[in-house]
Amino acid sequence: MKICFFNTSTTWGGGETWHFDVARCCARKGHQVVVVSSEKSELLNRASAAGLKTKAFAISNLSFLNPYKVATIRKFFNKERFDIVIFNFSKDLKNAAWAAKKAGIKKIIFRRGSAVPIKNTFLNRFIYGKCLTDIIANSEATKKTILQNNPELFPRDKIKVIYNGLNPKAFQQGTWTENPIPIIGNLGRCVYQKRQDLLLEVAAILKQRNIDCLFRIGGDGPMLEELKRKAAELNVSDRVEFAGLVHSPAEFMKTIDIFALPSEWEGFGYVITEAMASGKPVVAFDISSNPELIVNNETGYLLPYPDKKAFAKAIEELLLSPEKRKVYGENGKKRVAEKFDFDKNMKEVERFLDI
Repeated sequence: MKICFFNTSTTWGGGETWHFDVARCCARKGHQVVVVSSEKSELLNRASAAGLKTKAFAISNLSFLNPYKVATIRKFFNKERFDIVIFNFSKDLKNAAWAAKKAGIKKIIFRRGSAVPIKNTFLNRFIYGKCLTDIIANSEATKKTILQNNPELFPRDKIKVIYNGLNPKAFQQGTWTENPIPIIGNLGRCVYQKRQDLLLEVAAILKQRNIDCLFRIGGDGPMLEELKRKAAELNVSDRVEFAGLVHSPAEFMKTIDIFALPSEWEGFGYVITEAMASGKPVVAFDISSNPELIVNNETGYLLPYPDKKAFAKAIEELLLSPEKRKVYGENGKKRVAEKFDFDKNMKEVERFLDI
């Protein structure tokens, strides 16, 4: 099979991790793989370094209005003669799904990773009705939002939920840091969706209660400088470390004691499974897909959004009970092995793609 993984994101997140991991696995099994992304994107760099064939396209949200760019993409599809193309963003669908259809690609798949309702626009009705053949949703929460605004947008039986997977052993090797002061970790893009601003307010609450702990926030993004300013305004700069872009989540998880994710929504919280695979209890809000990953009072805590006081209390309980941290961490490792193991979930992907 010849498969195109089409993802022009310039940042690195769960969708890019999925495309990269699945593309490598398909290539190892003898399929012809091409990874399409933006020039100098992290996905393109990693795919190239892994020996995968790559192609760069400069695409904006409105590139579908540019006949030259659309023709260029269609020419690429005509030349490569893919059996399958897998898209990751609505932007990419708008710009390339029709070109894939006109090029005669048999399977045109949207791997949907955002638990945000799809707008019922004419363009979306055209793309979902005339171009796509299948959808992979990364969680039940994401699947629900696909048809939320229009139940007739796409055949429900053509939407398959396949959870993201990881290699648990990669998060359980090496040495762990012994922290004299407990560290609460957070890892993700510095964008509003991730609500690291709420985590800074939680840090302020715990400081007022004289709870001894530190916060380590890993990730880069447009809100990073704003978050640093907010930390100074809340007088928690002495308790918060901004680690910047993290290249190895496994190494990051080894340095923390508790993982905290205050996002307002998650299609699938990859970092939650990474934290659980590392044996860390997780504190998060009870939103979108989080209940599919976290078992409340077994692998961590799920709190009502956006109750920062409840969030702070849950972290405090874990800080005061090393034994509970250990039990929740072990429970998390077992849950990842059962439900979110990459090899198991990759078999589902292969059955879905019929490869």
